[in-house]
Amino acid sequence: MVNGKVKIVTDSTASLLPEEVARYDVCVVPLKVIFGTEVYSEGVDITHEEFYRRLASGGPMPTTSQPPVSDFIRVYSELAERGHPILSLHISSKLSGTINSAMAARQELPQAQIEVVDCLSVALRMLIAPAAQAAVRGQSLLQLKASIERLNACLGQNNAGVLNTLEYLWRGGRIGGARALLGTLLRIKPVLAFKAGEVKVLARARTSAKAIAYVLELMEGRITGGTPVHVGVVHTNALEPALALKKEVQAKFNCTELELVELGPVLGTHIGPGFFGIGFYSDEEWQPDSTDLMRGQ
Repeated sequence: MVNGKVKIVTDSTASLLPEEVARYDVCVVPLKVIFGTEVYSEGVDITHEEFYRRLASGGPMPTTSQPPVSDFIRVYSELAERGHPILSLHISSKLSGTINSAMAARQELPQAQIEVVDCLSVALRMLIAPAAQAAVRGQSLLQLKASIERLNACLGQNNAGVLNTLEYLWRGGRIGGARALLGTLLRIKPVLAFKAGEVKVLARARTSAKAIAYVLELMEGRITGGTPVHVGVVHTNALEPALALKKEVQAKFNCTELELVELGPVLGTHIGPGFFGIGFYSDEEWQPDSTDLMRGQ
């Protein structure tokens, strides 16, 4: 039976719970996390708890691997055969080669309708629910891609995080603009953002409390008055400061949505433990207007 509803495909760095995968009716392609000779599929056969325990054990540093092209071909083929256009949303190409696998699979299936979006921050999961909801409302593939790219650009500006250590970004070769902080002898909490997928330094705080104050000031500069705002607070085995940030956000802003999520092994490998951060947006910043709707017809 042919069904024209757009299907959402994402990857395991979205840190979706099984009930969220079912609720949003999305397909998740897992990335790999590797400890020595042991290879695990993120979200399938290694838990967050086990990963962070091993990370702290002093054993071999983990590495990560993008999904093989064949994984995407299988998922795309099954959906396309059922008549679904596909919107594929993935971890930033600055952090992983997952986008390359998705694009290669798309080229292998020229008859399928597939659009791929490169997430610009670590807030990939915040794209999933809006995309799934728009698909249910019947948006076409091009309409949906246009609106989600607008939201993606918004989240690319509205994000900030606090690192506990620069070691993991440095080891993984993904340190970007934070390179200037290497070699400092000061005990600092770098406040960073992912801008166009690359790491940028926003501030240097001496304590988590001061870092949180900076993040709140950043939000206050972007969100006016009592504007309803969607907020995601994330962390890598750093529950205490993440909870403190969530509490402050809840007190200061009109949160339509406020979630707290622990990021999984792949992002934990790149960022390291002790990270906490935030992504946020208001609906007025990205909702498609009539021009976008006409263009997507």
